[in-house]
Amino acid sequence: MTDIPGLEPVAVFCGNCDCGCPQLFVDPGAPAERRVVLTDDFGQRVQMSADQFSSLLADAKGGKLDGVALS
Repeated sequence: MTDIPGLEPVAVFCGNCDCGCPQLFVDPGAPAERRVVLTDDFGQRVQMSADQFSSLLADAKGGKLDGVALS
C-alpha cells in the first residue's frame, strides 16, 4: 500500500503487482463531504462523503455494479 501523508489506508484493489493499484483511504482531516478517498493507478483521486460511499457499497452489494465487472 502506498503511504500518502494524512490519509489512513483501508484497502488495496488488486495488490498482485507493483503498478500502483487503486486504493481506498480515509482522510480524517478532510471536511465530512470529502473524507473517503479513492485513488487510481494513474494518480487521480475521487473524494466523497461516508454517506456517498455507503450508497456505492449498497449498490455493489445489491448487484447494480455487476455488469461493470464483466467487461
